[in-house]
Amino acid sequence: MKKELALYGGEKVKQMPYGTGKRFGEEELTQLKEALDQNTLFYWSGNKVKTLCAKFAKMYGVENCVAASSGTAAIHVALGALGVTEGDEVITSPITDMGSIIGIMYQNAIPVFADLDPHTYNMDPKSIEKCITEKTKAIVVVHLAGNPAEMDEIMAIAKKHNVYVVEDCAQSYMCKYKGRLAGTIGDMGCFSLNDFKHISAGDGGMVLVNRPELYVKAFMFADKNYNRFAKSSSVTRVIEYLAPNYRMNELTAAVGIAQLDKLEKICATRQRYGEMITKGISHLKGVYPHEVKKGNESSFWFYMFRIDPKVVGTDTKTFADALKAEGIGCQQGYIPAVVYLYDMFQNKEGYQGTHAPFDSKYYGKDISYPKGLCPVSEEILETAVRLNLNEFYTEQDIQDIIDSIVKVAEYFKKD
Repeated sequence: MKKELALYGGEKVKQMPYGTGKRFGEEELTQLKEALDQNTLFYWSGNKVKTLCAKFAKMYGVENCVAASSGTAAIHVALGALGVTEGDEVITSPITDMGSIIGIMYQNAIPVFADLDPHTYNMDPKSIEKCITEKTKAIVVVHLAGNPAEMDEIMAIAKKHNVYVVEDCAQSYMCKYKGRLAGTIGDMGCFSLNDFKHISAGDGGMVLVNRPELYVKAFMFADKNYNRFAKSSSVTRVIEYLAPNYRMNELTAAVGIAQLDKLEKICATRQRYGEMITKGISHLKGVYPHEVKKGNESSFWFYMFRIDPKVVGTDTKTFADALKAEGIGCQQGYIPAVVYLYDMFQNKEGYQGTHAPFDSKYYGKDISYPKGLCPVSEEILETAVRLNLNEFYTEQDIQDIIDSIVKVAEYFKKD
């Protein structure tokens, strides 16, 4: 017998509040005191940024790492070091944060959007291949929500067409593709330390540089193209081209050092919880779990499943509203619309009051971002429900999430 939904007056599934915990503690305070005791907070003079970079690089088995002021800055640093510039195209995902896009456009290049796999929500290699032109300089691969993209196929495409690969791992700490950590496979891997990621230093970003010859370029690009490695101070400020100031400060790095010690446990807990949800809802008709390909591991920054309204018997908004009424933190979709439907792209106005970089002489007049450009991506946002996930949740919290999804799906199921 179907249980009455809380949305319609029934008793809600989740009676107890979600588990909570403190993200920051004595470990961070100790690191911060050490940073202040240095009597300098400048990254080149102190030791915290250097320590954070070394520690992160060792954790990932990579030789070089560059710190930045944010995850957005990290991606811009990578693209700047790779020489992305006006006249270039960079292929990326239409379901992502603007942080994946900003660096492309600040280099006066334009983004080209590849469609996604319908259930992993990552870039479809076949769509990437179709997006390649003679102007393609790089692919920014977004590993969405802790789930690794199909990197073997993507790297093969990149090699075939001689383009760079930047991995956007802002949501994907410690996730693995066929045993390899995301962020170590492409030319560079970029991470975020903002307050809404697996670990936080308030803000901040990290760039893993997997090609040693690019390390100094990335390091300099994050620091106004100053060459801190120069033996003579007169050489330090010989500036060859424009670069921003994305330096990380010592206080940010101090918190990051302490947070890194917690990272593996956080990701392992989220992975376990995500796999529990998948197992608990896989039997439901018309409900499609967040797919992690065989041999891969996700660290589930969030968990997003899709429904087929025709099979489930209700629309996505009603399904999400019903889950909320059961006490489950969730929302319909992820971002309001695919990125290319934002006003900036529809109006082709990257810089206020101009049509740059879209009107560059290098691109011609054929740039457009119509609705339907990436149909799978658009359908994902229309039919997806995003669940909040947190390492402080208890197993009972996860079971409540599962029970609520089952309850809602069974209620609307057609007899």
